[in-house]
Amino acid sequence: MDYPRIISDPVYSVYQSRIEKEVRGYEMPQHIAVIMDGNRRYAREVLGTDDTNKGHELGKSKLREVLDWCIDLGIRYLTVYAFSMENFNRDDSEVDYLMDILAEALTEFANDDRIHLHKVSIRVIGDCSLLPEHVVKAIDFALEKTKGYDDYHLNLAIAYSGRNDITNAVRGIAKDVVDGKLGIDDIDENVFGKYVSTFGLPDPDLVMRTSGEVRISNFLLWQMAYSELYFIDVYWPGFRYIDLLRAIRTYQQRHRRYGKRPCPAATSYSSTPRASTTSARSRYSTAR
Repeated sequence: MDYPRIISDPVYSVYQSRIEKEVRGYEMPQHIAVIMDGNRRYAREVLGTDDTNKGHELGKSKLREVLDWCIDLGIRYLTVYAFSMENFNRDDSEVDYLMDILAEALTEFANDDRIHLHKVSIRVIGDCSLLPEHVVKAIDFALEKTKGYDDYHLNLAIAYSGRNDITNAVRGIAKDVVDGKLGIDDIDENVFGKYVSTFGLPDPDLVMRTSGEVRISNFLLWQMAYSELYFIDVYWPGFRYIDLLRAIRTYQQRHRRYGKRPCPAATSYSSTPRASTTSARSRYSTAR
């Protein structure tokens, strides 16, 4: 049943405030990674247009919002899957538009006063050799403008593939072994982690995917070994603050034991019942 906005908006506001107060009382994830999915379907099914670029444009704006939310909650690292290597298989016109919007987003972030106020470092992971010159220039501009910042981190995976990331790491290790810089017996998880593209960043605590799809699509395969996974049935442009809070609450309710037995203190979270599913209900979520 759809309730009138005059009733539903105040109710949602109270509900959101309650969840926010609840999650702020517990340990926040320090690194959230997001597979931003559903821009095209949002355009077709919610906006009612065949111009899927409108969905991508809204998706770009949503990233700005989510970064602001993370900063406000004290979440220091946000990594987003902006463009996969597989995305190059889309129509040339769409790929060209996505390249333009990525260059635009990087430039806007680099010139945003809020980025500099909160000392947000921008980093790009992926195969930049596959990107057009104007995107590479925008990447260089953003990296230079935020160089030295360390309070918060925005990492964009562009032309990225988790398998390619691992393959490049193996290639780098093999080369150093051949060159005598590294012994075979010295290779362990810590050494391997120095050769992946996210070296220097903590592994993600929470990995979210929007749109209702339940797969990780070749994203951060090495890095998410112990991450909590959260799949939400909401298209990326319709992702709300309350959706983020629910994801964080679910993360806080789970036990990350790394193969160990849980300690007694970790067996209870609050009087709130544990969620039975990791997905929200409405993929058409807007600001209801």
